[in-house]
Order: sequence, then C-alpha cells, then structure tokens
Amino acid sequence: MPETGSPVPATGAWRPGDPPGCRQFETLFDARPHVLEAGGRLEHVTVAYETWGTLAPDASNALLVLHALTGDSHAAGPAGPGHAVIGWWQALIGPGAPIDSDRFFVVCPNVLGGCQGTTGPSSAAPDDRPWGARFPLITIRDQVVVEAALADRLGIERWAAVVGGSMGGMRAIEWAVAFPERVERSVIVSVGAKATAEEIALCSVQVRAIKLDRNWNGGDYYDAAPGAGPHAGMATARSIGQISYRSELEFDERFGRDHQGDEEPLDGGRYAIESYLEYHGDKLARRFDANTYIVLSEAMNHHDVGRGRGGIAEALARVRSEVTIAGVSSDRLYPLRLQHELAALIPNASGVDVIQSSSGHDGFLIEHDAVGKIIRRALP
Repeated sequence: MPETGSPVPATGAWRPGDPPGCRQFETLFDARPHVLEAGGRLEHVTVAYETWGTLAPDASNALLVLHALTGDSHAAGPAGPGHAVIGWWQALIGPGAPIDSDRFFVVCPNVLGGCQGTTGPSSAAPDDRPWGARFPLITIRDQVVVEAALADRLGIERWAAVVGGSMGGMRAIEWAVAFPERVERSVIVSVGAKATAEEIALCSVQVRAIKLDRNWNGGDYYDAAPGAGPHAGMATARSIGQISYRSELEFDERFGRDHQGDEEPLDGGRYAIESYLEYHGDKLARRFDANTYIVLSEAMNHHDVGRGRGGIAEALARVRSEVTIAGVSSDRLYPLRLQHELAALIPNASGVDVIQSSSGHDGFLIEHDAVGKIIRRALP
C-alpha cells in the first residue's frame, strides 16, 4: 500500500491484472442472469473468495464467514501482493483458532458490489467500461443469492455455520431466513433485523459526501490520475462512519482535547481526534473504491429481513438453525436493543452474548478474545 502522503489513486479497487494474492475466482450466472430484487439483471458475475482448511468428502464441514462494509475475502493472512492489509479477522481463523481450519473448510467471499475481485462498480460492464454509477441497485438479498450460487458451485449444500458481523451479520440473518435448510448454525454479531432510521441517516450522509466531491464525476473517475479521484469525499465519508463505529467514551479517554503533536489548534493546528479521523479516511481511500462505498452503503440501508415476508417477526420465525447472537456493550450504531429483538423473535436463539468493550461497534473486530470465545462455543 502506498505511504500516506503520496497521491491517492483514483480507486483502491482490485483490477484484473493485479496480483491475485490468495483469491480464487468463480464466474456465476452464465446460463441465465440473476434477476435483482429491485428489478435489474446481472450476468457473468465473478466472485472472489478465499478458503482455509480442507472440504470433507461429504462437504459437512463447510463454514461461511461474511465480511462487513469495507472488508473483503481476506479474512485471515498477511499483507502482501494483492492484499493491502492483514486479514480483518486474523486472530480468529486458522489452525486451532476459534474458527478452526483444522476442522472446518472456511470460505470468505468478497460481496456482490465489492471492489476486491467480485463484480461491482469498478468491474467492466457489457460495454467493457467500468460500471461506475451505472451499476444496478442491489440489496442484501441479492448478495446472499450470489453467495448461495457460489456454494452450489463449490458443492456445498449446507453450511455447518454462517458467521458474520455488521453488514456480514445482515447477510447471516438473510441466509438463515432465505435458505433455512442450508444453514445448521448461525452466529450473528452487532446488527439488527432491519436498518434503523439513524443507520440510514448516517449511511446517506456518507454517500452524499462522496457524490459532492467534484472528482466523483458522476461515478466516472476510473481513468483519473492519482490525486484526481474522489478521495476527499470518500475520506470524509469514512470519517463520519468512524465516529459511529467507536464510542464517545473511547474517544474521550484516547484523545480528549489533546493537540496533534506540537500543533496549536488556535493557530490553525489540529486536535488529535481530527488527525485520527484524517488518517483513517486517507487509509481507506487507498484500498477501497468510492462507488463501491456508495453501492454497499445503500444496500445496507435497504436491509429489512421482513420486507415482503409479512414483517420481521414472521420472517425470523422461518429460521431453523441454532442461532448465537452477540453485541457490543458500547455499540451506538447497532445498539444492544437490536440484538435483543433478534433473540426474542428467532426460534432456537440462545439469548444475547454481550461483548464488554469501550470500542463501540468496532468491538466485534477488536475484542478478539471475547468474540473468539463466543464463536468457539457456538460451533459444534
């Protein structure tokens, strides 16, 4: 990954010709297009995914791990060619880890609409130009249909477990509702049955920040030179998101009113919290794609497991898997009341495991010991 301070590329998307890293690829929906929930169509959908462990002869040990908004298929493994950062659940996947690759065949796909090898806005459309803003509207349900097609291609009829947090948790819920016969166990972390008004508001403001960047250019920026893409808009979007991902208490304890280094705010310098937000914004702009941020944020806004199914109670009553639900004590984006609602409505739910942390929503990515214990206990 380029050092902070160098020009930011127009997109941080993985593109054909880049080092594949640990990715594997499948192309789905060749025979007939996938009809999207909102009415569009996609065909020749490429899915990038990574695996750990060995699939049993009867495919009974397959486990699906689902990433959050800015994650990808690289859930475990080092940074290197093809992978800008180490695996986002590095401590939880591998031999002897809570998601034990000596026992399970672990699969983590990059989501439909993503930018790390799976078909999304940075991919080539039928006219061989990047889709950009022309990419059709997709929902969490569309993403799960694609994941189900990938499972079919891999010869996996039933998952021993489906595990996900945040946007990955949305997909874990959808898997349990849409394909109840294909999921033995579900581990659902830091999410609710539908997007709340505040979640929609926060995502919408982030989308607006990107679209207001003049370098977004209506979504057509892929040929822009480094430094001439919509990195400022995406960095602002990430900063807004970062505030909601952490907690007020953590920010106050870590930063308070400290200045950044020897900078003096009254002379135009920055507070430490401002520098922190700028750093995370710049970091994401170098490894992600602005149009993908828009597409996935809007898919999260459309999350409603009860849509067209008689409401969330009726939808969740379809679940047949053994369900473990967890949330973070200080999560203000997906507060614990949302996990308690899931537990009250899902048959075979075991209650809510509370991850004690001051790290807010990001606790599901940070509190490895606590999350690992919950996952280990949930798996057979």
